[in-house]
Amino acid sequence: MVSYLCKVAGVSRSGYYNYFSEKSQKQRELKDERDEVLKEIILKAFNFKRRKKGARQIKMTLAGQFGVVYNLKRIRRIMKKYAIRCPIRKANPYRQMMKATQEHRVVPNLLNRQFKQDVPGKVLLTDITYLFYGKGQKAYLSTIKDGSTNEILAYHVSDRITMDLATDTLLKLKKNRNFKKAEDALIHSDQGTHYTHPDFQKLVKKLGLRQSMSRRGNCWDNAPQESFFGHFKDESYIKPCTTLEELDVK
Repeated sequence: MVSYLCKVAGVSRSGYYNYFSEKSQKQRELKDERDEVLKEIILKAFNFKRRKKGARQIKMTLAGQFGVVYNLKRIRRIMKKYAIRCPIRKANPYRQMMKATQEHRVVPNLLNRQFKQDVPGKVLLTDITYLFYGKGQKAYLSTIKDGSTNEILAYHVSDRITMDLATDTLLKLKKNRNFKKAEDALIHSDQGTHYTHPDFQKLVKKLGLRQSMSRRGNCWDNAPQESFFGHFKDESYIKPCTTLEELDVK
């Protein structure tokens, strides 16, 4: 009977008996114990600041906040084993509408992760993130960061994620008297609707900047900007804010 079942299952008799041997069972028990420890560590990063995260964000949080380095394969294995799931973001109806009504254009990744070029004003990184404050209120923060000095050159806060969020940040950069544009300066972003929009791209050219974009779905192509948002949310204390004006001052 055992031989027949092994043949049906496509396993060898020796493999079957080895699986149920005392040595193999102890090895599985030890592996489960180690995985339980890993699960608790990963859950700390998963729930850090009460914001559930995906595998890549967990990896960055573990390294940045807990000094623990795990590769993505291990994190994903543990998440799958214990059904640790990150909520899937719903499609942004505003973004869908913009793509349907405007002619958007993606540009090449000119930066190619060369973030530190030791020339202030040459590599500008930009992105948009959300901020929760008060009693369930939500705002959006757009920033432009100098890749060489890590200085935030311009930022804009809004309660709406309209095109003005990105273009107003560019206009604030223009008004920053301390910003000195270097030769061949570029501004790098992801492929978000705000940055592929004709209005944003026209303003970039008007400011004398080249434009660069991350590859689709690759957060590492703009890692310093992503890291800044992570640290900002971890360190800032904005929960007590009750108005957008108060949040902007913070």
